[in-house]
Amino acid sequence: MDDMITLGSGHGADIRLSALGLGAWQWGDRMMWGYGSGYAAAEVRGAFEASLRAGINWVDTAEVYGMGKSERLLGQFVRESNADILTATKFFPMPWRLRRGALLDALRASLRRLNMQRVDLYQIHWPVPLVSIETWMEAMADAVSAGLTRAVGVSNFNLDQTRRAHAALARRGVALASNQVEYSLLQRGPERNGLLNACGEMGVTLIAYSPLAKGMLSGKYTPDNPPPGARRHLYPPARLVAAQPLVGLLREAGQVHGGKTPSQVALNWVICKGALPIPGAKNAAQAQDNAGALGWRLTADEVAGLDEASEAVS
Repeated sequence: MDDMITLGSGHGADIRLSALGLGAWQWGDRMMWGYGSGYAAAEVRGAFEASLRAGINWVDTAEVYGMGKSERLLGQFVRESNADILTATKFFPMPWRLRRGALLDALRASLRRLNMQRVDLYQIHWPVPLVSIETWMEAMADAVSAGLTRAVGVSNFNLDQTRRAHAALARRGVALASNQVEYSLLQRGPERNGLLNACGEMGVTLIAYSPLAKGMLSGKYTPDNPPPGARRHLYPPARLVAAQPLVGLLREAGQVHGGKTPSQVALNWVICKGALPIPGAKNAAQAQDNAGALGWRLTADEVAGLDEASEAVS
């Protein structure tokens, strides 16, 4: 079974990615994930190394993750391992970044933290309306022309914004490679609002962040054992109760496929939908578990059953 995809359906740069990426939001982030309390650099290095061993060939980070810490850690791991790894990072359009040239300045700062000459995918993190989408896409095309990134994408763009970004880049002869949005069995907005289908039609890869709903689909959290920190407010007891039948179905499907975990089934569901999941990992064990989503596929009936079970909670 081919567990590789071509980013952006082959338009623009010919970048081959594993069908599962590694998300590096947890690397350095204290507020949401509690970096430095229970895990730190040694543990996330383990996640990086375990992912490489499992055949995962790309990592997604951002300048704002851990205020640059995530990029610095990734750059260090790549340099010390001499690994052939593909890197995606993001530009955040802060309110004081009003010039088109601010994007190139930010990309160069990211490259310094990563200790790289260029990245494989550079993305706009959010569509902040202070500067038009068209202006930022001009800047993204400039980044490609300058050789600072192989491909460009967006993140958290809705359907109309994605179409605008796609059209603006096309005027410069650059492909929109991807749109990274939240997508999971507990967040099926991209299906319902037409974004997933439209991305397929445009040849834009939909990258799914939080594909495990920040751990809620792992099976380890229940009303009696809620998630720690800020995540507790995102998933109050009533929602955890409502999610338990879905988690139970994930367990059942996993048993049919040789003892796969709920996380592996939930990630495989995203892959079956035609999206590219990027689960985070704090340590080697989590990375190894995530990688178990590769090499097999749910049946169409199993996907439909999970779809139905998720309706009540998504």
